[in-house]
Amino acid sequence: MKRIGFLLPILIGLMLLLSACGEKAPSPDPTREAQLAQIVTVYSQRQAAQPASAQTPTAPQGAALPPVNPREVSGDIIIAGSSTVFPLAERLAERFREEGYRGNITIDSIGSGAGFERFCVAGETDISNASRPIKQKEIANCEEIGREPVEFRIGTDALTVVVNPENDWVTNVTMDQLVPLFSTAETWSQVDPTWPDVPIQRFTPGTDSGTFDYFVEEVFDKDPEPLLSASHLQMSEDDNVLVQGVEGSPYAIGFFGYAFYNENRGRLRALAIEGVEPNAEHVNAGTYPLARPLFMYSAPTIMQKKPQVAAFLDYVLTYVNEEIGEVGYFPASAEALEQSRHHWLQAMGQEVGP
Repeated sequence: MKRIGFLLPILIGLMLLLSACGEKAPSPDPTREAQLAQIVTVYSQRQAAQPASAQTPTAPQGAALPPVNPREVSGDIIIAGSSTVFPLAERLAERFREEGYRGNITIDSIGSGAGFERFCVAGETDISNASRPIKQKEIANCEEIGREPVEFRIGTDALTVVVNPENDWVTNVTMDQLVPLFSTAETWSQVDPTWPDVPIQRFTPGTDSGTFDYFVEEVFDKDPEPLLSASHLQMSEDDNVLVQGVEGSPYAIGFFGYAFYNENRGRLRALAIEGVEPNAEHVNAGTYPLARPLFMYSAPTIMQKKPQVAAFLDYVLTYVNEEIGEVGYFPASAEALEQSRHHWLQAMGQEVGP
């Protein structure tokens, strides 16, 4: 991969040459000229080896990203994928717009699997949101269309199992009890004889969801068939549909990302898992059994061709910890976030230390 330190003098020289040619030079493409100016501006700042400033307060020393001024960023950005990551991506996109971004960001909530389909097969998106790591088959699909997926860890979720507030018989479940609750048990009493002898109403994410994949991996040892064969099962890629389903029946149970529980606390009740409640204390301590990482993915070819995509990812990695708590998730570790910044620098052709 060519290094930006080599390309920058060439780019500047080309711009000066075109300027000196006067009327003999062809009319420049305004869009391409703006993109070139963005590259020159951003990477000249980086080459100057500026320390982390007030504009990048959360960047660890040694992995500082170049400052981003959203007013200087233009061009459209297309994002799709995880419904869990969706509210966090929306919050950061909203802040990016509020601070002057002049392009359009579209974000589709379609599930991690469907997001990777659009990113790695159709090649339609610039960024893929995911609530699980990319699979080897998806990496191979990306490589077939000339994309090398780069992973950016942006936070942590506590997958939350919820019931209706009228449910007064269960406050805690074990990992073993989650198996019949979401598969073979027809009634609550078949899981625990002290519970009501009424059918369990189940509401879960669909099979395109990274949340579904993660739950199946952790609870069903990667075998989805028991869950898919469960009675009284309603699946949806829209977490708000699941919220409404659990809210609508005292005998319902469901699961989704913590942010959707956090947003609907008065309408739902979260269950403790193995006696551990989903909250910041337990997630940070590593004791909540269903904590999981959250990601965005892009590719060097996209980030280098579309400076606005690189700029937005830079912005996300700089300010995500200022927004993630309000959305309802938990920060990634400092080490994980620093590694994501290293990935950004490497994707843009910048040498980084170990």
